[in-house]
Amino acid sequence: MQVPAPFEYERANSVDHAIALLEQRGSEARLVAGGHSLLPMMKLRLANLEYLIDINDLGTELGYLRIGPDQVRIGALTRHRDLLESDELAATFPIFRDAERVIADPVVRNRGTLGGSLCQADPSEDLSAVCTTLNASCVIRSSDGERVVTMDEFYRGPYETAVEDGQILTEVRIPVRPGGSSAYEKVERRAGDWAICSAGAAVWMDGSQITDARVGLAAVGPNTTGIPAISDALRGQQPSDELYAQAGAIAAEHCSPATDMRGSADYKRHLADELTQRALRRSVARITGEGA
Repeated sequence: MQVPAPFEYERANSVDHAIALLEQRGSEARLVAGGHSLLPMMKLRLANLEYLIDINDLGTELGYLRIGPDQVRIGALTRHRDLLESDELAATFPIFRDAERVIADPVVRNRGTLGGSLCQADPSEDLSAVCTTLNASCVIRSSDGERVVTMDEFYRGPYETAVEDGQILTEVRIPVRPGGSSAYEKVERRAGDWAICSAGAAVWMDGSQITDARVGLAAVGPNTTGIPAISDALRGQQPSDELYAQAGAIAAEHCSPATDMRGSADYKRHLADELTQRALRRSVARITGEGA
């Protein structure tokens, strides 16, 4: 029988209240919203915490999706289901719906949150790859105010983020640019599982020319990984199978997978290559109107 160690529990009634509780309790306190990552770790005694702070009542402050002409702002308590079902978000960034369709199951998607996914900092996490691909920024709040960090700055290592004791991730901000689209590709052992490898792509075009592109990989390194070399290779080029193959080869070269129960390192590099090509091809097809 899996039973967590004893802990204290309190329900926060505002973001300021949650921050105050975090400051009081220090490193032995954690926030809980969906809890689908934290609670299993507590049951297995991989995480032994003294204090849980429930933030499920903070939906008014942290559970929102605001889509503007220049920026999308998503509150950290926004549920996976809301991201999946938003037609406006899918029209702006179809990569979100692609990813949410392959995240876990309806039970998890009904409760799990964007902020929880990012703060878990699992190298295989789907929304981390999505946010890396879209060049998102994270808003971190403390009693001293707010600071904004890039995704590269947000992840400091596996299961480690820039959110420190007494701080809370409140919002994700994503720039909106004209002439673009995006896509997400994933290979998993079974439906809803963690990725063996996944790739997100975002492409922007002017006419028939690629003006910019980004690729983010998950499950093939210690963190979700953006690959600037792919962006450099694609800018100013016209889409073609040869160009996609070049980008895929760069992805395979720049990732650092490990052999484990999900597959060999060579297999994962092959997936990084293939999925990068698929995601780029699908992104371009969405821009040109040739694909869904």
